[in-house]
Amino acid sequence: MEIPTSLKKLYRHWKYHTIATINPIPKDTIYINISEFVKERISIWKKKTLKENPTYTKDPILGTYRFCNIFREFDKQTIEFHTILNPIRDDFPLWLLNMFYFRMVARIETVKELGLLSFDKKENEKFYKKFTALKRPKFGTPYVFPISTIMRSKTPTRELFITEYLPSIMKDIAKEISTWKKVSVYDGVSIILPKFKYNLHFLWTEVLIDVAYQYPEYLDLYKRFPIGPGSKPTMMSIDSKKDPTELVVELSKIGFDIGLTFENKPIRLSAENWEGIGCEFRKYTNLKAGRGRRRLYK
Repeated sequence: MEIPTSLKKLYRHWKYHTIATINPIPKDTIYINISEFVKERISIWKKKTLKENPTYTKDPILGTYRFCNIFREFDKQTIEFHTILNPIRDDFPLWLLNMFYFRMVARIETVKELGLLSFDKKENEKFYKKFTALKRPKFGTPYVFPISTIMRSKTPTRELFITEYLPSIMKDIAKEISTWKKVSVYDGVSIILPKFKYNLHFLWTEVLIDVAYQYPEYLDLYKRFPIGPGSKPTMMSIDSKKDPTELVVELSKIGFDIGLTFENKPIRLSAENWEGIGCEFRKYTNLKAGRGRRRLYK
């Protein structure tokens, strides 16, 4: 299936995800099980996209519980965020400022109510008043902001941090990123955190993925990638002797046929995709074993 035109236009990175040195799929059971999991998740997405029969899968776990897409680009919130910012993506500092704020808030309704941040202090003062006046919930649950990180700073609330600190630092951060030439997300986060001055490792990982979708000349999602605690058990099951941040790069070179193309060329899984697969496959295997958090699909 060719990637839908709407997603081709929304993101700028697809052509960089079709060229690869492909290795055969190992015959180990773990690879076979992951391959089946990935294919079924892609199949479910295809059926939803094509609006086929609502019985998307016969797998009782995948049909009952909630899972993230294999491609983060297909997630509703990611699509919404990139769609809202599409008109300003040629202004990288402004785009970056707002994407970081979007990911901090992690709630589409709040973002749509507030609109965009700017680098104008007076405009952001108005923004702050509107922000503080909003009724709860203001923030989403996927990426909870660790408030303890900023409690002793000059901007000790989330609203102040977003409206005052982010505009004061983001032009410098954008200038740094714009000097990169296909840096890995792993290295990019390490470069950014000392300059940003707050240890928001997870949030910067998320935002740099977004940067890679729109500015693939700066970041390469097929290079070394940070591994979250949810993905690590799967990576250890695949190969406990290798550094997971480097293992996902090796995995990205395996010829998994996922049945998606861009300009008729097969799209391959990236290191970023593999990190997400590791997390979702762990959820899947836990639920099959009767363990784990049961988030029902709605």
